[in-house]
Amino acid sequence: MKRLAVSACLAALLLASTAPAFAQSAPQTPPTPQPIPAVIDRAWPGVVRLDVDATDLNRRIYRVRETIPVEAAGPLTLFFPQWLPGEHGPTGPINQLGGLIFTANGQRVEWVRDALEPWSFHVVVPAGATELVAEFQHLSPTTEAQGRVTMTAEMLNIQWEKMLLYPAGRFHRNITMQASVTLPDGWEYGTALRPAAPASGATTTFQPVTLDVLVDSPMFAGEHYRQIDLDPGGRSPVLLNIVADSESSIAPTDDQIGILRTLVQQADRLFGARHYDHYDFLVAMTDRMGGIGLEHHRSSENSVDPGFFTDWESKLGDRDLLSHEYTHSWDGKYRRPAGQNVANFNLPMQNELLWVYEGQTQFWGKVLAARSGLHSRQQALDALAMDAATYDNTVGREWRAMQDTVNDPIITQRRPIGWRAWQRSEDYYVEGELIWLDADTLIREGTNGRKSLDDFARAFFGVEDGAYDENPYTFETVVETLNGVMPHDWATFLRTRLDGHGPGAPLDGLARGGYRLTYTDTMSDYQKTLWGEYGRNDFIYSLGFMTGTDNTISSVMWDSLAFKQGLAIGMKVIAVNGEAASASNLAAAVTAARGTDEKIELIVLDGTHYRTVTFDYHDGLKYPHLERIAGTPDRLGDLFTARRR
Repeated sequence: MKRLAVSACLAALLLASTAPAFAQSAPQTPPTPQPIPAVIDRAWPGVVRLDVDATDLNRRIYRVRETIPVEAAGPLTLFFPQWLPGEHGPTGPINQLGGLIFTANGQRVEWVRDALEPWSFHVVVPAGATELVAEFQHLSPTTEAQGRVTMTAEMLNIQWEKMLLYPAGRFHRNITMQASVTLPDGWEYGTALRPAAPASGATTTFQPVTLDVLVDSPMFAGEHYRQIDLDPGGRSPVLLNIVADSESSIAPTDDQIGILRTLVQQADRLFGARHYDHYDFLVAMTDRMGGIGLEHHRSSENSVDPGFFTDWESKLGDRDLLSHEYTHSWDGKYRRPAGQNVANFNLPMQNELLWVYEGQTQFWGKVLAARSGLHSRQQALDALAMDAATYDNTVGREWRAMQDTVNDPIITQRRPIGWRAWQRSEDYYVEGELIWLDADTLIREGTNGRKSLDDFARAFFGVEDGAYDENPYTFETVVETLNGVMPHDWATFLRTRLDGHGPGAPLDGLARGGYRLTYTDTMSDYQKTLWGEYGRNDFIYSLGFMTGTDNTISSVMWDSLAFKQGLAIGMKVIAVNGEAASASNLAAAVTAARGTDEKIELIVLDGTHYRTVTFDYHDGLKYPHLERIAGTPDRLGDLFTARRR
């Protein structure tokens, strides 16, 4: 039956080839879906040409023409990328592809989507055709409700995987791509791709690369652009490419540029090797384009507040973003879990080692932020206190081990959830950081300070200086490398923390580091500034909830006092003890009730209903801090200290 269907389709194509014009071609029967071919390690012939027109700023539409060489006439399956690197799940936005039309020999070729694999398109290549042309649009979001905005009047972010198709049945490294982009007049860009020749007007054509490298090489472009060398005279270029909503935001001071150059220097001293021939930080200073922090081997996508440079002291939320994403060039890209090292973008990735991929990157991102000066030592300690408190109060560990949260990018695909402390959400990032802090301080203690996790980083990530090809690892590889630093039962150490249920977070690293987690009635300067930036009012460790600037509840701790009062996200606090609600009078009410019999009464708007809730709470405000343990080595202080060599 399949052969008959193919023959019928080919016959229709031959009849259609006599039509005088494309618009008058005879209707065709879409091809019968074929089995998706198994992956073979063989080069795809020729070079796939991908031409993107990114000039439709008003409607946020990218127009694509892709020319795909074909091996032979007959059935062909094309993939839209589904499993996206760095997103750890099947998140390829197939819904944003529109207007797909294939042609060959000037005639239309019908397609049919695979019913079970809807990121797959089946066509039948007509006899005599040497290439297939696909024309379509990437309909990027025009509002946040549709997804992340990637194009504004001032800038754009091209992620090639969202605007291409590729032949099934091949490794992505078997397919050679050559991309070109047409930008609005006068715009400049940053990308890890390198041009094949000087731009022709507003169009730039890049050097051919394999499909995996193309997808790993996004672009930021904009009307307001500046490039800064972060490693003058270095052995491989490291460039900071900035686009911004307005020119006034691109105003780093010499000291700030120096801090970013120190970041590059401290990463070199930590890892002892580079696995790139050039590296491009892509930074969008914007509150108009959607936020992002995404790793690549030779670049990273980073969205920061427009005041990142100009309002330095009060904009802390993005401070460790660049250090985190830069670390991924070593951790996650060069060294990546074996289960993530798949043949192409439509084979499922296995996430079981994300507590190394992301958790250790979270650890080193925080450490390098402190060692470079992006954070002061006190800010690093205060940030760690907040992380420790959050995860020490994650009661969801009672039913769900941290290891299971590696499945969250597939389960929830980063959609909002209602009960963060109970459901858990990608805890392999920050709880992973706490586990690696535990390992670091254990090594320091066990070797009397002669070794630390720095030695693991150099042994694990710092091998084969200059090598670019992926170097996969397994759980056993991690354990073996740790044992090479300091002999210990590392398998049990890790599995106990990954698979256990507490109580509480793995905080042994704090005590070995010379500190304990405590709570006082005053926020640290870091937390006060950060929550001011985010517009958060924090009563999470006292009453059990947090509000935003309009007194709407944004978070409720599971099984807290607020939970027991029936409060939930989205409700709004209207009044506190009979007065109009505000963060300040709620804080004053909690403080006034401390050590007394006074109750705290709130009027809450729940949809269209008002109700009164009463808190019988008398322990005052509570905010996390790290307190020094007298007479112990300050191992955290050493961890956050810049390396001299």
